[in-house]
Amino acid sequence: MLNQYLAQFGSLIQAPNSPVPLISTASATNYINVARGQVAGEGECIRVYATLTLAPPQQQYGFSAIALPAGTQGVQGVLNVRLANFNVPGTPGATYVRPRAWEWFHLYFLSQNQPTAGPPEVFAQYGQGALGTLWFNLPDFAYVVSLDTVCYPINLVDDTTFEALPYLWTDAVPYYAAWLGMMNEQRQGDADKMMERYKDLVQRARAASTPSVLPGIYQQQGDPFMTNRLGISQGKAAG
Repeated sequence: MLNQYLAQFGSLIQAPNSPVPLISTASATNYINVARGQVAGEGECIRVYATLTLAPPQQQYGFSAIALPAGTQGVQGVLNVRLANFNVPGTPGATYVRPRAWEWFHLYFLSQNQPTAGPPEVFAQYGQGALGTLWFNLPDFAYVVSLDTVCYPINLVDDTTFEALPYLWTDAVPYYAAWLGMMNEQRQGDADKMMERYKDLVQRARAASTPSVLPGIYQQQGDPFMTNRLGISQGKAAG
């Protein structure tokens, strides 16, 4: 996949008949890997169902403590956690662990003189990005929590490195890389065009990956009824 990215990057960054590359392969590869991380974060398109073992009385856990399933390929780490639950010993089901804003969690679960230990009930994210952290209410047992995570990919080293980014998001990668390259070359106008195209392709990838049936229930989709709630009539020009 790296060679394909490099070829697409080259076709965007310079004229086809130019005999000498404007940007070295090493720099182009770096731009591509930066772009892949940005696409993964913006599109939230690398999803992994992972686990985290709670060790009482510890409440804070870094994303580095999250265990990805065996056989997971091309994933470097976790960017954020969307959902959580835990299996109840002796039962076939699982119990939902509610996500909360950090401020709410801090007020109701960390501002207590004598907190009560118990099963996982709520969690909140405090640290951000790849250095993110999760906080849980005080656990009373070594629970294994299942997490719906958004991840970022490992760097592509050569054409044999596994690409964790799914199609159609891969289409956007060369354009972000080209934006970085053109910014470095002081080609602001060309860079702006690459960024516009990148944003368009990311949006198209999200739209194509979202079913047309009840699209509003999926992540990164706007409320389909917001226009009616705001009292805006369809088909009428604003102003």
